[in-house]
Amino acid sequence: MIPALLLTLAVEVPLYALALTALRLAAWRRAVLLGAAVNLLTHPLLWWFLAPRPSAGRFWAAEAAVVVAEAAVLLAACRRDPALLLVTSLGANATSVLIGLLLL
Repeated sequence: MIPALLLTLAVEVPLYALALTALRLAAWRRAVLLGAAVNLLTHPLLWWFLAPRPSAGRFWAAEAAVVVAEAAVLLAACRRDPALLLVTSLGANATSVLIGLLLL
């Protein structure tokens, strides 16, 4: 779990920071903190959900829930376009999943 969390943070925090600042949704420091916060909230829950019976179906369902949850946290923090935040979350999470799968 810890290596996966570190990989997730290494990939997603810079992506969130870049996206949120480029879209003018948050200042750089706040964007970095938000990127870390959403992952520190959702990553343990993802692993808790997957632990009892890991499967491809559960993995993809959990990832979809994480995308929505992270977008919801960003929406609460930024109070901006929900669709834009959902796409931002989807992009960050898709990238970290892809890199994680490539490194397996």
